[in-house]
Amino acid sequence: MTRYSTALAANPAATYRQVELAGRTSGADPHALIGLLYEEGVSALRAAAWAAENRQLAVKSERIGRATAILFALEAGLDFEKGGEVARTLATFYHGLRQAVVHASLGSDSAPFREAADSLEEIGGAWASVRS
Repeated sequence: MTRYSTALAANPAATYRQVELAGRTSGADPHALIGLLYEEGVSALRAAAWAAENRQLAVKSERIGRATAILFALEAGLDFEKGGEVARTLATFYHGLRQAVVHASLGSDSAPFREAADSLEEIGGAWASVRS
């Protein structure tokens, strides 16, 4: 029991976020899960920008890792048979965005992370509008 309570006390905000995320994904349909990936990717990129501005290297690194993992997941989820040219275009977009984020991780400029977040948010908005 001590192990769990220690983990909760160490970072209650992170624990709450994990519980909240699990609740949002447990019964979600695939379209909603992709939307959640967009939201989480944008959030990770904006947090990386904040961390770059505030010289929080550990946070920056963790958020960049999360953002790139999400971009990998989005790309891996593409169906090239059904998606055709749109899927190929998205694959190129995700790959390019991932490269830009990794390249930006070497510096301290927050602008590339904000630009990447804006781009991902725009695609996420288009994804959300498809459902409406």
